[in-house]
Amino acid sequence: MLFIIGFLLIIGVSYFAAIHYKISQFVDVEPPQNADYMIILGAKVNGEVPSLALQYRIDAAVEYAKKNEDTILIVSGGQGPGEDITEAEAMKRALVKKGIHESRILLEDRSTSTYENIKFSKELIPEGAKQGIVVTNDYHLYRSIQIARDADLKVEGLPAKTPEITLVKAYGREYLSITKYYLEKYVLK
Repeated sequence: MLFIIGFLLIIGVSYFAAIHYKISQFVDVEPPQNADYMIILGAKVNGEVPSLALQYRIDAAVEYAKKNEDTILIVSGGQGPGEDITEAEAMKRALVKKGIHESRILLEDRSTSTYENIKFSKELIPEGAKQGIVVTNDYHLYRSIQIARDADLKVEGLPAKTPEITLVKAYGREYLSITKYYLEKYVLK
């Protein structure tokens, strides 16, 4: 019995180590320049104020958008509990305050999950656009890109920092979300 428990523990640790390795491959990536579009994934909004995780995503998007002036920005996120406005609206307001012209920003304000972020944002991608970028916190980038590629989008990632105070919780939830993604994609087809 002890052998079985030890064996299962080794399998479990190895599995989560492999997931962590996949996540880490997206932490320090450089996105391609002059992407046609960028999808900025939503995160918690406190009333009308972006959470720190969302603010990091906005900051990463602004830095890229100012250097790549032809890139269209799709802000993606609906309204959840404790949010007075949609995540998309909060991002749009913050982007405009930081100097991104409103005409470059498209709102996707219906989504409540990463799957929906990608699905609904895909509907807004300008015709003829080929290369895209997904912006989210570094821990979330691997799965987000996989979901976008499953939707036949040609995307690379732009990692935003993850707030240190949420690291353990964020990574823990992401390991479980990736496991669910694998199960849905490969086992429960």
